This record gives sequence, structure tokens and C-alpha cells, in this order.
Amino acid sequence: MQIILIKDVQNVGYANDIVDVKPGYANNFLIPQGYAKLATESAKKVLAENLRQRAHKDAKILADAQALAEKIANLPLSFTVKTTAEGKIFGSVTSADVAEALAAKDVVVDKKDITLDTIKEVGTYEASIRLHREVKAIVSIAVNAEGAATEEVAE
Repeated sequence: MQIILIKDVQNVGYANDIVDVKPGYANNFLIPQGYAKLATESAKKVLAENLRQRAHKDAKILADAQALAEKIANLPLSFTVKTTAEGKIFGSVTSADVAEALAAKDVVVDKKDITLDTIKEVGTYEASIRLHREVKAIVSIAVNAEGAATEEVAE
């Protein structure tokens, strides 16, 4: 079944893409949730006209995303966390933490656009940030232990 995506859907496509999905997925999830609409002939013509008019705006958006990617690549993040004696973190560093740290440096990124492996130990990691359908930025994350290692109390 062909549909036109209204919003970006992970592992399906980006907004304004015409994609083929299974009818159940389209009818039961994508269309009722407002993520897509049926790709009728008239809807395809309207989409083509809208894309033609938006072409020059998209070039500016792409240039802005590339500039932001360069800025992010030059912003190493550092987290100081509480750890055990073995260097394991109490909790973990998540994409929400990365988004918050970037916001503190005047870079606004949605946490859903950050792809990050589970960080549960002290060390250096990398996160991938999707800024545009064609632009991804890589940010370096350093996780450091807070002061002296905590000791467990035996009873």
C-alpha cells in the first residue's frame, strides 16, 4: 500500500516521502496517528507541487544542518558521574543527558534524534545525531568518575 508520510517515521521514511508499507500498518497505525495519508493520484500531484515550491527552502535548511553538524563535532561533551570502585556508573548516561548538555551549549537537539549505545562505564564514547535526512553529526562524550571512588559499606 502506498502512503505519503506527513511526519518522519523511523525505519519507514521521512516527511513527504511516498513509501510502500503493509496495509495493516498503514490503516491501523500510520494514518490514524497522523503520520501518513493515502497516496492517491491527486495527493501525489499536490505533493509534487508543494515539493517544487519548497526546493529553495530545503537548500537553506540543509546548509543550516551542515553548519550545525560542524559546530557539534567541535563540542566534546564531558559528564562527571558517581561510580563504583570498578568504574561502573550508578545509572547510565542517556540520550536525554546528551541533549541537555548540548542545550547548555546553545545547541538544541531532540533526544529522539540522538543514537547512543548504553553508557554504563567510565570512558570515551560517540553519539550520532540526526540533524537532517542527509546530515548526521558525531559528538564525542567523555564520562569521568566523580572525585574518589565510593566504597561499599559491609554490614
